Amino acid sequence: MADQSEAAFAYHEPAIATVLNLAGFLLVLNLVNVCLDKLLYCGLIGQLFIGILWGTPGAKWLDRGMETAVQQLGYLGLIMLVYEGGLSTSIKSLKANLLLSLSVAITGISVPMGLSFILMDLVSATPLQAFAAGAALSATSLGTTFTILSTTNLITTRLGVVTTSAAMIDDVVGLIMVQIISNLGGSDSFSVVTVIRPIFVSIGFAVGLFLACRFCLQPVLRKLVGLKDKMPGVVLTAQFAFVAHTCVLVGLVAGATYAGTSSLFAAYLAGVIVSWFDGIVAEKEQAVPSQQSGATESSNTPETSDNGKQPTREPTPLSSPVEHPPAAERHETPTGVVVYERYYKEPVNRVFIPLFFASIGFAIPITEMFQGSIVWRGVVYALLMVIAKFITGLWLVRVSLSPVYSLLRTATKPFSYATLVCFGARKPAPRQKQTTGTEIPMKERTPQPQTSDTDEGPSPSTNPDTQPDQPPQAEPSDHPAPSAVPQRTPSNRVSLPPKPKSLYPSSLLGLAMVARGEIGYLIASLAESRGIFSDGASTGTTESYLVIVWAITLCTLIGPICVGTLVRRVKTLQQKRVRSGGMDPLGVWGI
Repeated sequence: MADQSEAAFAYHEPAIATVLNLAGFLLVLNLVNVCLDKLLYCGLIGQLFIGILWGTPGAKWLDRGMETAVQQLGYLGLIMLVYEGGLSTSIKSLKANLLLSLSVAITGISVPMGLSFILMDLVSATPLQAFAAGAALSATSLGTTFTILSTTNLITTRLGVVTTSAAMIDDVVGLIMVQIISNLGGSDSFSVVTVIRPIFVSIGFAVGLFLACRFCLQPVLRKLVGLKDKMPGVVLTAQFAFVAHTCVLVGLVAGATYAGTSSLFAAYLAGVIVSWFDGIVAEKEQAVPSQQSGATESSNTPETSDNGKQPTREPTPLSSPVEHPPAAERHETPTGVVVYERYYKEPVNRVFIPLFFASIGFAIPITEMFQGSIVWRGVVYALLMVIAKFITGLWLVRVSLSPVYSLLRTATKPFSYATLVCFGARKPAPRQKQTTGTEIPMKERTPQPQTSDTDEGPSPSTNPDTQPDQPPQAEPSDHPAPSAVPQRTPSNRVSLPPKPKSLYPSSLLGLAMVARGEIGYLIASLAESRGIFSDGASTGTTESYLVIVWAITLCTLIGPICVGTLVRRVKTLQQKRVRSGGMDPLGVWGI
């Protein structure tokens, strides 16, 4: 029997109770997600509570093996969610906002780390325990951030690019902290190698991948795109693109994990690389039609006949495409977004991502958290951690310097009066120059009211000296033409909308960074299992760990709910702007 059990796993039909349990679990996860997304754009909160109810913290309807399977499948959903965020990232926007993203990320890491040392007085924690707590609360939940921005359709905007980039940096730093804490164990001393190695591995992986794409892959890809017409048809199909993109994703995730850096960071870079390749293909495909259209325009220039008139052209029927071939004959390479929506989107959104947020609910020890001394400490620490991440929104606050200028003018008025008293009467020379300087424009404006009585300019009846063979357009002066040009150029010029005077962009950024989620629970659980939060005397779950879990849970709940409520308000204002023509509350950050 032992040999048979080792050689194969015997198939057994699952019990009807197991089938109903799993079917109800998936069904309730999706129903709660849809309902809460319609109300507050925070369906993930309902999935988290369903995980608490179904898993170990609640009714224990799932056994330990099933919870392990849900956790592993949910992590696949997290990888695909981060990969989708990389696909939707614009390379140009990422480069343009990289400095701002770094500033937001550094603020979101340093402030929670600094405020976490209040635990030394709040729960009598050691400096190493405060460091571990700060590491858990400095990471931003990447899955929660991507889910919020995707649900609210803000992931492709400048605000979404800055938020996702900053959350990715925070997440990478948090996973570096995981390596540091796992290497530290229960020791109270820091090792330089333990701290430095994960940091340099992550930086080296990103820099090496950038150099390989810039100097090795880019010339090869450009040549391959140029030879696209000579390639077999299989290469241009969506199935081939699906296999290629999956190989890029799996290869980078596996390489990053074995190298010692974050697999989520590698998944995001895989999405960015696929998006970068799509940009190269689109640029090459746009260059070829432009050359062809230039050639057709030069060949189709109208020729003049012998009498100096252009020959009349017969109208071409609409059914005969002369210049543009039909879309079916064009060989278009499927993009990463198209491949993701065709093969990945539905199973990821309906199965894997709900399992991921439910697995977060498995990690919340809700039965041990409701003790008086732990609740108020957890609430105080959670409020501090909300403020610590909300401060990151200050980088988008628009500060007007006009009050400073007015204050300076008010402060310098006594000096101007003192100057008049000391140096005597006013000098009329500057006023004389001002009036003489304004005489020329006034003279130029005087004939304009006379000629503006008729919009069409002077007619032949008002000008008897005009001969019939002279065109009437040559007589009017050139003054009205320059005055009409400045009126047209501002309306025809394409420019970005003004920067917002409201606090909606900064509030959305700060609240989107509040949620901690999976990385926070991972760091806190690892520190608890390694004995960092243990004082050596108490048994069971420590107070420090429960206070940290309270903070992570409340931040994960508060962030999405506040962002969803604020997005509903912003969308209402945007609809009013469309009807009345007012200013967009997000300004340039909503593009």
